[in-house]
Amino acid sequence: MLLGILSDSHDNAPALAAAVALLQQRGAQFFVHCGDICSPSMLDHLAGLPAAFVWGNCDFDRLALQRYAQSLDIQCYGVFGDLTLDEKRIAFTHGDDAKLRDRILTEQQHDYLFQGHTHVQRDIHVGKTRHINPGALQRAAVKSVALLDLSKNILEFLTIESRR
Repeated sequence: MLLGILSDSHDNAPALAAAVALLQQRGAQFFVHCGDICSPSMLDHLAGLPAAFVWGNCDFDRLALQRYAQSLDIQCYGVFGDLTLDEKRIAFTHGDDAKLRDRILTEQQHDYLFQGHTHVQRDIHVGKTRHINPGALQRAAVKSVALLDLSKNILEFLTIESRR
């Protein structure tokens, strides 16, 4: 399974649209957004796609995000997501809660931990857990997302070109 990993779109609709389009072109079958979506209307870019997200520290109207996501059949996990896809256990969070991130890494119950928040790409192993940050779609020198092949454990960072 190919997984598209996004984060920190901060209402940058052109960048999110370009990111989703590129991930679709590359064959992404499921989309995980690690927070800081901001406006509920940004979820329109994931409408009709198998997708899930968590709240970030800039997602101020969480109830509106949750309600709109439900109307679009997009899974909202609050501050912490836990999925099993392609027989891999995946944790995802925004990354602004260091205690939560550290607990996930210490417990070693997940194959992957996805997070955003720092706007910086990251791909490291902590024990058995692969810790991935796809970068950001706003306030980053290079806008980026990640494409992860779960069956082959191959990660690729993709640069996003957008007007904003």
